[in-house]
Amino acid sequence: MASNDFQLKRNDVSPAPNYGQVPVPPGYVPPQAPVMMPVPQRPPGCPPGLEYLTQIDQLLIHQKVELAEVILGWETNNKYVVKNSLGQQVFYVAEENDCCTRQCCGPMRSFVLHVQDNMGQEVMTLTRPYRCSSCLCPCCLQELEVQAPPGTPIAYVIQNWHPFLPKFTIQNEKKEGVLKVKGPFCACNCCSDVNFEVLSMDETSNVGRISKQWTGMLQEAFTDADNFGIKFPMDLDVKIKAALFGACFLIFQDSRLEATCQDMDLLPV
Repeated sequence: MASNDFQLKRNDVSPAPNYGQVPVPPGYVPPQAPVMMPVPQRPPGCPPGLEYLTQIDQLLIHQKVELAEVILGWETNNKYVVKNSLGQQVFYVAEENDCCTRQCCGPMRSFVLHVQDNMGQEVMTLTRPYRCSSCLCPCCLQELEVQAPPGTPIAYVIQNWHPFLPKFTIQNEKKEGVLKVKGPFCACNCCSDVNFEVLSMDETSNVGRISKQWTGMLQEAFTDADNFGIKFPMDLDVKIKAALFGACFLIFQDSRLEATCQDMDLLPV
């Protein structure tokens, strides 16, 4: 009994080491699981999976930074996390593309974006064919098709030619113009956000905004990872909200192409 008491006291003074365990530094906070947006009830006429958009008037899109791009400059398939204004995850977006297209075509490349809900179900597909920009070929402008569910087109985003300004038209499933999107002369501002205004068809009233948010000097210089914000009215048709969501990817992919053209002295600055 005395031997056992001695052993307990010795362990209290000098506890046995925990072999195989990594010490936790002071102040370490373990990563938290993402907070998911609750699934709202789907109203009649709403495509499956887009019921999230019925309760939202703002979306925040965060592109994930890939180490291969930072270290090697190797273009990878883009991935995005989409959140609401409360920071709750709404969608996850993943690009589908082959290595040759990514490396050779750069920002001009065609792409397919698969949009998944929080249960991993694909609820929307965004497809962009290979096109040029207005600075290169005004007869073959950018366009994007929004499908929800995948395989069922519900909206389109069409670039309009303009000698100085980036302009786009949001169309419904019948390819009828619904909204206009107009951007600034220079879509590459340093140390500030780049804003594209969402306007009515006659361009007299402001409906919303699509923004590329400034992410800091280091991230802007060494990666092409971007953060975007979209604002629209709460009561806007859910299909048009999905079209503005798709327009965000088309517009700023085209803006990267415009910046490339400026670097190559193909555009006036």
